[in-house]
Amino acid sequence: MLRQYQLITANYWAFTLTDGALRMLVVLYFHQLGYAPLDIALLFVFYEAFGVVTNLVGGWLGARIGLNKTMNIGLFLQIVALSLLLVPTSFLSVAWVMAAQALSGIAKDLNKMSAKSAIKHLVPAGHDKRLLNWVALLTGSKNTLKGVGFFLGGVLLSTLQFHGAILTMTVALSLVWILSLITLRHDFGRNSSKPKFTAVFSTSKPINYLSAARMFLFGSRDVWFVIALPVFLANQLQWSQSYIGGFLATWVILYGLVQSLTPKLIATKRQTPLDGRSAFIWAALLAIIPIAIATGIHLQWPTTLTIVGGLLLFGAVFAINSALHSYLIIRHARSDKVSLDVGFYYMANAMGRLIGTVLSGLLFQLYNLQVCLLVSALFIVIAALLSLGIDQKPKLQKPS
Repeated sequence: MLRQYQLITANYWAFTLTDGALRMLVVLYFHQLGYAPLDIALLFVFYEAFGVVTNLVGGWLGARIGLNKTMNIGLFLQIVALSLLLVPTSFLSVAWVMAAQALSGIAKDLNKMSAKSAIKHLVPAGHDKRLLNWVALLTGSKNTLKGVGFFLGGVLLSTLQFHGAILTMTVALSLVWILSLITLRHDFGRNSSKPKFTAVFSTSKPINYLSAARMFLFGSRDVWFVIALPVFLANQLQWSQSYIGGFLATWVILYGLVQSLTPKLIATKRQTPLDGRSAFIWAALLAIIPIAIATGIHLQWPTTLTIVGGLLLFGAVFAINSALHSYLIIRHARSDKVSLDVGFYYMANAMGRLIGTVLSGLLFQLYNLQVCLLVSALFIVIAALLSLGIDQKPKLQKPS
């Protein structure tokens, strides 16, 4: 059991490195080519849009063929997506890059859904503390590695240029894929019965409320973090590409570390598990931060200090919110429909990222960073209210 968890985590780590590096490469490279913020945002539309579909189909597919297979399919598709970007620069049109990003989005969500669903099969029912620890460790370490990927993307772009960076990542991930084919257990996570495709749509009240809250939570982050912030740092603060990559990498690394530590940070003496009220409280605290940052910019506080300090605080509280959501989805997921419930949940996650990404480019181009931050706060408030709809005492199976 522990060995399979370690293999899944290592697989997830390797994929995440390339995913984070690729995102930073695309944002910085196409900004360097003179693309407007909205144009850059459009490069990621298919990445997020196909993620919505993938999570629905991927959860159903994982239940039918096994989670190890969906994870390996995700790795292979990421290799194909990277390979598409190795064409000459003259072929790197918006449509071509959007197509490559579409494949990358499918790959990412297959990999994520498989890794998160697998934990439900590895942790015995009723062991909530172990479940929280394992989910927090997997999610936190993944985001730490994604931060390293951001940094890696900036460094590779500066040293190897765009094509050299893409080729390096393609070769490295191909080796990981071959090892994954050999080591992951062949029947992992496959249901004994074959669920119908209509089962991808959740009929569980906790899953539906939690999924809706997740959509707004991640929309609140990406509406200012994905496009608006990197372009703001480049245009307003005149930061270099490598400096932007390094800063955002550091942020995501710290974000991941906080996620890993979430069980200790929100430790409680009560015996009842964490619930929707816990999610409401942490979301309410998070909503204050983007409002404070927008206020600081409006009042002309020192810009660098306001942005950097506010972003670090936002990252810490957001990390706890995200880890808590990740725990709640695994806890509420039905034992016989884990990949289906998790797939539906991450469909909502991808929808939130899609909405946030488009709004990040659009609002920043039409208005400014402050407007992006205020919309972020509004989304968080909606997520907090939706959290109250999650069943606080779901029926649990007895420990085996």
